[in-house]
Amino acid sequence: MLSPMDTAPLARDTVAMHPTCTAHANLPCSAEAAFDLSADPVRFPPLFRGYGPIPSIRAITLLSPLAVGCTRRVANSDGSMLTERVTALDRPGVHAYTLSGFRPPFSWLVRLGEARWTFTAHARGCTVEWRYTFTPRTPLSRPFVVLLLRCCMQPAMQRCLQAMGEAASRPADTVAS
Repeated sequence: MLSPMDTAPLARDTVAMHPTCTAHANLPCSAEAAFDLSADPVRFPPLFRGYGPIPSIRAITLLSPLAVGCTRRVANSDGSMLTERVTALDRPGVHAYTLSGFRPPFSWLVRLGEARWTFTAHARGCTVEWRYTFTPRTPLSRPFVVLLLRCCMQPAMQRCLQAMGEAASRPADTVAS
């Protein structure tokens, strides 16, 4: 069963002052299984259901085989199409990517998102940490980005991790591969 850890408060990158949000969960599966689920373009989209103005993911399309440097297109429920570029892929420990192609009004606030997933095995499964750092378009947009992350993005991420835990606790034959 999913045992979410306390959601970390929004943190500040002390060098660049980029707003960051983090979600954690203990999942009832191996780090390898959690890693694979986070990077799976078929199984992951239904797990990210969005929150408030953060849209759910409808589909992820790999534009080349999954590897560092590859790109993925993310189709969202609001009709937006984002681009992810994989920056780290070290199964089962780390999965990271940049996110770009935001549309207004989010594009008025943010230039780039950087996601980093880490997976740590333990006796009852694994701990997942998912961190997003956003580069504000201007210093004036930073407070709005912080508010959006705190009120919408962080809850969307936590809901997704909860859905991953639920998917991981189902028998293997009920989780599509």
